[in-house]
Parts: sequence; structure tokens; C-alpha cells
Amino acid sequence: MLHRVRKQRLKSITILPSLITILNGVAGFAAIAFAAKATKAAFAMAGYMVLLAMIADVLDGRLARISKSTSSFGGQLDSLCDIISFGVAPAFLMLKVLEYKLGFAELSGPFENLLQRFIWLVAAAYLCCAAIRLARFNVENEEDESAHMSFIGLPSPAAAGVIVSLVIFHQETLSELSVKSSQLYLICEKTITYTLPFVTLAIAVLMVSRIRYPHIINQYMKGKKPFAYLIICMFVIWLVIWFRQIALATGFCAFAASGFVKWFYYRVIRRKIDLAPQPEPVTHNI
Repeated sequence: MLHRVRKQRLKSITILPSLITILNGVAGFAAIAFAAKATKAAFAMAGYMVLLAMIADVLDGRLARISKSTSSFGGQLDSLCDIISFGVAPAFLMLKVLEYKLGFAELSGPFENLLQRFIWLVAAAYLCCAAIRLARFNVENEEDESAHMSFIGLPSPAAAGVIVSLVIFHQETLSELSVKSSQLYLICEKTITYTLPFVTLAIAVLMVSRIRYPHIINQYMKGKKPFAYLIICMFVIWLVIWFRQIALATGFCAFAASGFVKWFYYRVIRRKIDLAPQPEPVTHNI
């Protein structure tokens, strides 16, 4: 005998957090639209749209918790918008930037097909890992805010931040550097261009890993902190305002690398030290 499952009808939603969540998705869509134009200014603007989506992603959850209106609907809507802004948009942006810089139209032969396929596969791998990361977060996430002190795997907004911050640095800061030193510009430009797909692949793996990453707001900015924390926050804000491109690229890359470095130290280096045979104490007979 078949039992019919009665679906629960959604009767009410919270308006303001949902609107901000939708803004997240719209900003991600705008980033894709800008990246499709394939110009330097459009690439940089696409990166800033993803950063705007990150701000909206932070605000919607905070507003929902402050108003005590968290719901399953809000969580699902947030994940759907996140996959656009932090999955599809960064992958598509990376793909279009490399197509523009490497000039696939000027290449010919099997090398062109091999390079195009590799970059396309990297973009697809990043998108798949972002989707898996978000689905796993929905399953393992706890509604208690006190439990959100760390993340398992690199959060998808931080992973997207690595890609877009490098693109923004590549499109804006390097142009200024080319006026001062053409040789240094060529070195930095080629380094970012040829390492970007490998960086994308690395952070895709970090997203689905079990490496722990700290929740910056809950660990370092929530509650009462020493006075030195205020000075550090003001200094960081000043750096972001005056050295925006460099500060964003350095901050996102350092955060992504910090979890792996910490994991590598405790799992490999520290374990080898602990397992190493200790020398026996020397006793002297009198």
C-alpha cells in the first residue's frame, strides 16, 4: 500500500533577509554578465560584483539571526544564490580571463585544444567542488550560532575571493606597474596568468577537504576582546581602503593557505617529531 507524503506548504517568509540573499544571487549573475564582455574593465567589475555578493552573504545570515527568523527556506535560498555567486561566477571569470590573455584564437594545432580543455576542466572541477561544499554544509550545519566557530573545508566565499582578488589585482594594479617597470610587469603578469588555473584547482580541492578553517567573525570579532583587537581591525580596514587590490589578494590567499599550512604542520611535521625515537637519558655511575 502506497502512502502519500503530504508536502508542507510554505506559509510565510522573512522579507529583508530574503531580499539581501537574492541580492547575492543577482550580484553573481551580474559578475557573469560582466565577465562575458571580455575586457579588462569588465573583468575587474565582475570581481567586484562577487565581492558585493560576499557582503550580502554575510548580512543576510546576520539579519536573520538578529531578528530570530532563521528558516530552512532561507538556508536553501542562500545555497542556491551561493552556487551562482561563488561557484559559477568565479569559474566563468577565470575561464574568460585566461581565454582573453592566452588568445586561443591566435593558437593553432593540438596545443590549443589541450590548453582549452584543461582550463575548461579546471573551471568545471571548481564548480563541482563548490556545489559539493555547499551541499555538505547544508547537511552538517548546526543552527546553533555558538557552534559556528570553524568551517570544515575552505568556505566557498573565501575560495571565490582568491580567484576574484587575483583577477582584480591582475587587471588593475599590474596596469599601473607596467608604467613603472615593464620587466617586473611581464614577470608578474605571466606568473598570475599561468598559475591561475592551478590555484583554482587547489582551492577547489580545499573546499571539499576536511581541513578546518576559522570563522573570522565569530572567533575574532564577536564578544568582548582586548583593546588591541580594535587597533588591528582599524589597521586592516586602512590597508583595504588604501591598498585595495594588494590587500584583498594577500588576505584571501593567506586565509586559504593558512588552513593547509596548519594541517600540514600538525599532521606531517609534528607527527614525525612525536614519533621520532627519543634518546635515552645518560646515567653516570659514581
